[in-house]
Amino acid sequence: MLEVNQIETFYGESQALFGIDLTVSAGELVALMGRNGMGKSTTIRSICQLNQVSAGQIVFDGHDLTKLKAFQVARLGIGLVPEGRRCFTNLTVQENMIVTARQGAWDYQKAIALFPRLGERSGQLANTLSGGEQQMLAIARALMTNPKLLILDEATEGLAPLIRQEIWAAIEVLMQEGLSILLVDKSLKELLKVASRCVVLEKGITCWQGKPAELTPELADRYLGV
Repeated sequence: MLEVNQIETFYGESQALFGIDLTVSAGELVALMGRNGMGKSTTIRSICQLNQVSAGQIVFDGHDLTKLKAFQVARLGIGLVPEGRRCFTNLTVQENMIVTARQGAWDYQKAIALFPRLGERSGQLANTLSGGEQQMLAIARALMTNPKLLILDEATEGLAPLIRQEIWAAIEVLMQEGLSILLVDKSLKELLKVASRCVVLEKGITCWQGKPAELTPELADRYLGV
């Protein structure tokens, strides 16, 4: 479904990505891993064409994304849950969800069934929600676009333990439904439980790929340790 081949990305004159390779197949959850500053968010921004790629190729569902604008990428079926959530603060919970809605299996009722808290707060402005509730809203908003691929950047970072459990439970539901997912998170234990494959970045390069069971403690310490 998604093929990223040797992409390079710059911020001005500073190069951030030096050759990223990754794939996501239909119905697969791929964990994108690495220490802070290794290029995970830049990779996601490059896939979504929020950052222009200077070399390499990104193909999604047969389309070359490097030739498209960000809104065109979204229309092809990539739903993004960005780092920092970025809910529309001047809209209510329900309005945040409806404004992105596209026809498909995911509608408002199904989204609030996944996150009942959002139904309870449907009339509240997004900026009155807790951080965890805003993360639920960001995920629900992305689902309302009925994506073929859902990308979550820092899915549970900074959230209370109870909220984290709810987010992971929701991700498992999405997996059971066969949704393709590219997921970034620092919670290694939970991440390895749900991932089909892992892709590890080191200084803007894909340095290791494999199944969770193949990520030995030695590899984890080398590439993910403090």
